[in-house]
Amino acid sequence: MSAIDDKWAALGGPGGFLGWPQDEGAGSEEMDTNPPGGRCRDFQGSSIYVKSGVGAFEVHGDIRLAWVRWRAVGGVLGFPTTDETSTPDGRGRYNHFERGSIYWTPQTGAHVVYGDIRQRWAAMGWERSRLGYPTSDERDSSTPGGRMNDFEGGVIFWTPPHELDVRFQID
Repeated sequence: MSAIDDKWAALGGPGGFLGWPQDEGAGSEEMDTNPPGGRCRDFQGSSIYVKSGVGAFEVHGDIRLAWVRWRAVGGVLGFPTTDETSTPDGRGRYNHFERGSIYWTPQTGAHVVYGDIRQRWAAMGWERSRLGYPTSDERDSSTPGGRMNDFEGGVIFWTPPHELDVRFQID
């Protein structure tokens, strides 16, 4: 048995939310990832990724779709480092990845936060901060070379060289 098989069994195997492995085609068997360094397998309701030194973790639902849009393990986020997990306030869900996170609520959808913006948001208390949940993926700002993320309660801007600015919405 592989680490992926062990994880699948721990999450309920065929009777769990992952369901059975994909029947045919890409993802039906365990395969190497691109970029190299890990393995993955697709299931009816999820995917499990494993990387040596990181572990085996599942990604599913809207968070998985957002991660795939950001090129999955080959993108800015890299491999998952947590399973999809409920947030402490019980309102949302998240997965952490090697270089960022995706947070989801039914109201906001799934959004990517990474780099210095993610570090600032984490230091403020994540979704329990005054900013709340992200309402956009990180993206370019109007400042040349700058980046930004919108949140329920404001915006975090990053401009070179590594300057952060938090602006809260005024109700």
